[in-house]
Amino acid sequence: MLSIEVNSLPIAEIFGDISKAFGTDFTESCGEYYIDIPKHLGKGNIRGIDFDGGMGIVQYDCLFKTNVEFQFTVNEVHPLKFLYCLEGLLEHRFEDEDEIHKITQYQEAIVASNFFNGHILHFSASEHTVVNSLEITRSVFQEKIKCDLVTMNDNLQNLFNDVHAEKTFYHDGFYSLELADLFREMQSFEGEDFLRKLFLEGKAYQMLTKQILLFEDDLADVDKRTILRRSEVTQIGKAVQLINEEIESLDNIDQIAYKVGINANKLQEGFQNLYGLTVNQFIQRVRLNLIKDMVLNTDYSISEIVHMVGLSSKSYLSKIFREEYGTSPSEYRRHFLDSLNKKRKLDK
Repeated sequence: MLSIEVNSLPIAEIFGDISKAFGTDFTESCGEYYIDIPKHLGKGNIRGIDFDGGMGIVQYDCLFKTNVEFQFTVNEVHPLKFLYCLEGLLEHRFEDEDEIHKITQYQEAIVASNFFNGHILHFSASEHTVVNSLEITRSVFQEKIKCDLVTMNDNLQNLFNDVHAEKTFYHDGFYSLELADLFREMQSFEGEDFLRKLFLEGKAYQMLTKQILLFEDDLADVDKRTILRRSEVTQIGKAVQLINEEIESLDNIDQIAYKVGINANKLQEGFQNLYGLTVNQFIQRVRLNLIKDMVLNTDYSISEIVHMVGLSSKSYLSKIFREEYGTSPSEYRRHFLDSLNKKRKLDK
């Protein structure tokens, strides 16, 4: 195993320690530091940047050939860290503790060590691991915002106000779909230098805002949580499949949510985020597409189609069809058949 001792806190010195351990150099552009992992150790890179106000971001995209530990052990108060595992597995422990915290894909962890104790980050060999770390020096951050944190959850108030690191703090969960979108934007941004620094600083504040909201949502009862986690997108996909396969006999939204293992609030949020529609609007779209297909491509009567798409009456089917296509299903079919016959005559 390769152990890398990081005995300093400013980004420039951190990258100096890492590059020395790697036996390579780092580059710097407009305050952002960058190291390519040497081929004899693996592949990938590590980026890091500090902003005014005590905030910074370190991004790890690593595939090591051997186990690697980053030992942040400087004899000072360490930053508050928000760790997000986008891919692979990250293991974290506090310098003065033996307990290992495993942070897997789609998970996030808020970690703060006590006094001058540091953090150990472990990357497993042959495991492609992508981690974003939002880091906050609390004493500097408080000077920057010059604002009381009275509207914040008590636990977070205490955490941000603990500038002397008198207490250890650890909380984990799954990060939200909104945070996942932020990470995707950060990875795909192609601007450089000044533009990149401005972009990343804006994303850092967005990350913190969405993380605070997520933490408060984590504390709510499971059936009252409203923020969709990235890990729950699979359940939204299952709901879509269920709607498509069982359109003729769909249950209500609560039952759909129960069948796919998610609460109704999150089901609604997931459809809004992914499709820009409520669940009922999505169901309506599926029904209308199916009705249109049956009207144009089958000989089923309108009464038969009513039952096949899970509606209760011909009049309601005609109503929603007319609202979407400006005509009744029968007229739509007649017009289509007339046009088809005329085309066939012209082709003869």
